[in-house]
Amino acid sequence: MSMITATAWVPRGFAAQFPTKYDFDEAEFERIADLAKLQLEDAKQDLEEARNDHEHSEEAGVKVDKKANGFSASNSNGEIDDDLKEYDLEHYDSDVKEDATGEGMAMFGNVRSLAYHESNADDPYITLKENEDDDEEREELQILATDNLVLAAKVEDEVAHLEVYVYEDGADNLYVHHDIMLPAIPLCLEWLNLAVGKSNVPNESKANFVAVGTMDPDIEIWDLDTVDCMYPNAILGQGSADDNSKPEGGKKKKKKKRKSKKANDDYHVDAILSLAANRNHRNLLASSSADKTVKLWDLNTTHCAKSYSFHTDKVCSLAWHPKESTVLLSGSYDRTVVAADMRAPDAKPARWGVESDVESVRWDPHNANLFYITTENGVIHHHDARLAPASPEASKPVWKLQAHDESISSFDINPIIPGFIATGSTDKEVKLWNVQAEGPSMVVSRNLGVGKVFSTNFAPDQEVGFRLAVAGSKGAVQIWDTSTNSAVRRIFANRIAPTEGEVKERLIAVEEDSSDSEEEGGEEPGREGHATQEGWESMDED
Repeated sequence: MSMITATAWVPRGFAAQFPTKYDFDEAEFERIADLAKLQLEDAKQDLEEARNDHEHSEEAGVKVDKKANGFSASNSNGEIDDDLKEYDLEHYDSDVKEDATGEGMAMFGNVRSLAYHESNADDPYITLKENEDDDEEREELQILATDNLVLAAKVEDEVAHLEVYVYEDGADNLYVHHDIMLPAIPLCLEWLNLAVGKSNVPNESKANFVAVGTMDPDIEIWDLDTVDCMYPNAILGQGSADDNSKPEGGKKKKKKKRKSKKANDDYHVDAILSLAANRNHRNLLASSSADKTVKLWDLNTTHCAKSYSFHTDKVCSLAWHPKESTVLLSGSYDRTVVAADMRAPDAKPARWGVESDVESVRWDPHNANLFYITTENGVIHHHDARLAPASPEASKPVWKLQAHDESISSFDINPIIPGFIATGSTDKEVKLWNVQAEGPSMVVSRNLGVGKVFSTNFAPDQEVGFRLAVAGSKGAVQIWDTSTNSAVRRIFANRIAPTEGEVKERLIAVEEDSSDSEEEGGEEPGREGHATQEGWESMDED
């Protein structure tokens, strides 16, 4: 029982060549203690309450027998059991007897007679070199400059985690490099080019981090270049706000035990549905939530800089303008889309309306005046931002398309090839479209075997511009090289390098371990976990 709810690409050249292993030293312990202070104080209060309850119960006449669970070598009459007499447990800690040579008879009593070598290289019993294992492990973790990372937010057997894949395009290889445990079901991911929570790193340097939004109201930020992390580098939410908020007089406010569920200006109080990093101002991250608010975070301070209430229902999608870096597009279940300048929170923003709940919004990276809206009814709306309506009901799109019969649960625009877009739906189909001045036309429709499609993302680099990462309710990631599809090659022939002979379509996935397949009973391909998967899908439809 597994599914992937979101994916994201990491551009080439940002991942460390040799990711480091997590080092839990004293400084890291102090950092975790500060970040987790809210939870620690909650635990202390719970412990104190438990102790008070225990004391009250004793006063009421309820006594606890401390010896009930203990170990005793004596019987009820106080005599030592015959079977234990030979071990003389009563004098176990007494001085150790010495043998005839004067050496102690205790365990390791002859340690002084043992031979040792100053260098392990001189020891004939040590056959492995000291750093041989470390070098082998380091080589396994290596990420090449031609590799892409693909991030996948996954839920498997009720355990939530973030899987970090390495995609080797030249070798047609996709494998899990490492994973990160998450506290709740993940809903959205956003890659960050900023070292959040690391004070010794210059702001202008490259970084490789990810922000994760979950069913919890907090946003976690993780370092992708560190393997086996135990705790995020930063948390954007109530914990961060409480730890650093001080009233007049310099003393910290007393922490409230129960988290507030009322929407406020400092943190989210419901699930995080969308994240958008500002590529022109790297320290800014926008988030939207089921609490109906949009919040702007300063990653340098990890605090909320501003909160916005543009919508009357859950805000499910965000997108920064590619040129006007302070303009944010937001879509909501109130069936409206807003384009607002974050510098003018009190100004009345432009607002468009659609026929059903919004699923996603995207600016066209090749024409900054245009944007797309996808809806729960399977419709794509294409709007010109310069033609803002007087009211949402008066919205008139440049064109409108019934792309799927069910909800368009994922949507992306190719950043390299103009007019090339992809849609994914809960009808399990992935469709590629060619958008021209006269309107869109479908290029190809495929069922890639990922179940209900929850994520479709084009690769960000020129060298892999036609690669599309697809994932869904079956918990698997597929990398589709769309340039090997005959229909795509025909439509975008001027953007694809010519090749001789027949081109075989490429679809790259993680290779299954043969031992895992045997343990699962040798089920037929494509039939794995059929009953369980249907259960997930029926839940998704509700």
